[in-house]
Amino acid sequence: MNPDTMRAELLAFEAEDLRVRAELFQQGAPAQGYHPTMEAVHRTNAARLREIIDHAGWPGRQLVGEDGARAAWLIAQHAIGEPDFQRRCLVLLKQSAARGDVPTYQPAYLEDRIRVFEGRGQLYGTQFEPDAAGNSVPSPIEDPEHVEERRRTAGLRPMADQLPQTSQSDVSSPEIRQKVEREWEEWLRRVGWRS
Repeated sequence: MNPDTMRAELLAFEAEDLRVRAELFQQGAPAQGYHPTMEAVHRTNAARLREIIDHAGWPGRQLVGEDGARAAWLIAQHAIGEPDFQRRCLVLLKQSAARGDVPTYQPAYLEDRIRVFEGRGQLYGTQFEPDAAGNSVPSPIEDPEHVEERRRTAGLRPMADQLPQTSQSDVSSPEIRQKVEREWEEWLRRVGWRS
């Protein structure tokens, strides 16, 4: 498999993911949970990334360049409907980061995402969720007293620099919020994140 072809594919998948995401945001779809169109894009992209990994290992900087490696990470980060695949990607990303073939923030983000989906506290504070008023706040953090130290080790800015601007979510009524949260919990169980 040609590295230039792999890089081009990964960049095209990243672009499609971001295009569909932006389109769904314009339609207000994220307020209704994980949209089937977005899930289909994520599954298609993950299937191709899985083939690339099986053939060539993790597509890091040396194989597909900085932008191709970033695209591979984004595809893995968004493969939320495939817990085992995300866990496999985390192992490969950690190995690649140890070799300097991907930035250290990439496995940190993926580890946080996996931990949050599993119902555990995140380590680096990279994942956010809406609070009762619909504002973005960090998902629970394990050992929060040492989060800044872990962030430095992973090459992340301080938490205060990463906190998003306070903004209201599209999910304003408590009834809608409860419905979305209930459907999300059901989805997490169905795909295998929770028992």
